Amino acid sequence: MIGLLARLFIKDYNDVKNPDVRGRYGVLCGIAGICFNFLLFSGKFIAGIFSKSVAVIADAFNNLSDAAASIVTIVGFKISGKKPDADHPFGHGRMEYIAGLVVSFLILVVGFELLMSSIDSIRNPEPLDTSVFTVVMLVAAILVKFYMFFYNRRIGKKILSSAMEATAKDSLNDTVSTAVVLAAVIIELFFPDSKFPFDGVAGIFVAVFIFYNGIESIKDTVNPLLGVPADREFVKQVEEEVMKFKPICGIHDLIVHDYGPGRVMISLHAEVPGNIDIFDLHDVVDNAEVAVAQKFNCAVTIHMDPVDLENKEILVLKKYLAEEAAKLADGLTVHDIRMVPGNSHTNIIFDAVRPHDCCFSENELVHLLSEKVRAYNASYRSVIHIDNPYC
Repeated sequence: MIGLLARLFIKDYNDVKNPDVRGRYGVLCGIAGICFNFLLFSGKFIAGIFSKSVAVIADAFNNLSDAAASIVTIVGFKISGKKPDADHPFGHGRMEYIAGLVVSFLILVVGFELLMSSIDSIRNPEPLDTSVFTVVMLVAAILVKFYMFFYNRRIGKKILSSAMEATAKDSLNDTVSTAVVLAAVIIELFFPDSKFPFDGVAGIFVAVFIFYNGIESIKDTVNPLLGVPADREFVKQVEEEVMKFKPICGIHDLIVHDYGPGRVMISLHAEVPGNIDIFDLHDVVDNAEVAVAQKFNCAVTIHMDPVDLENKEILVLKKYLAEEAAKLADGLTVHDIRMVPGNSHTNIIFDAVRPHDCCFSENELVHLLSEKVRAYNASYRSVIHIDNPYC
């Protein structure tokens, strides 16, 4: 159904890299979420009132909070789709992450309220008046929520939306929680004289389940706001695209700045032969910037780093340092190796990228690498700068 509505109401619906198309998908799925959740709330609330089931009523209000979350998601998509302005030159894309964060906090609130009402139900149990209507309503709710999980996950992955993927996760959680409530209602239906508080226990189980997934959703939305490494496959594709432009012969210091879906900025250093005309190299780098920007729908800045490919001593030393760095720590790399001869000694200047989980401190690494250089040639002195990895 959502696919059909997208074809009817979203122009160029396959162009998901277009911010306007992404925004329309978000609004469409948000409106569908409001409608589905309000219908589920109404049906469950009526069933809960007639059956006197605190678990069913709590599950109904869970759907009402989901409807409110859909409103937040729509607002997030609307704001995130705004163009950059003087106060926000990088755009408003991260509002989508904030919308997902708000949804996550709403999930926590619902979980806490459900926990309190379930505990009260165990302390003060009341006989339930379960009917077939309640069972049918809960079964229908499970089917609807599973469909909501399916389309939110599919479209969330299609348009790379963390807010929609959080909504999909919440919908799947709802199918599990409603299934638990359904099991408790059926047990109460067949064992009406049982003294065990199935309804309250089911409510507690659902509350804990909702609370746990609310915390997980917060992690999923906070991480992009704090800054996380770019996807390794994305980094590999960027590197491969840049390396297509000869005579670029190496890449380092690649940084991906994520300001929200469709608001990605990339900066990197491209190694180029130092014996080629700088204007020719600049043209190559410009072409690489344009190609990467068009292919990945992002802004790109490439810095040229000239390297000496004719000095055999530097080439041999570069290979030696790369091998020794790999022996010191997994992921430790070196680049920008330069040689500055002098009367008494030769300075070897280079950068080393220290992995975050490296067991050596920056000072220890400088000392160890300096020792490796001196072991290679006693007349060499090291000038080493330690970089942090960003990808």
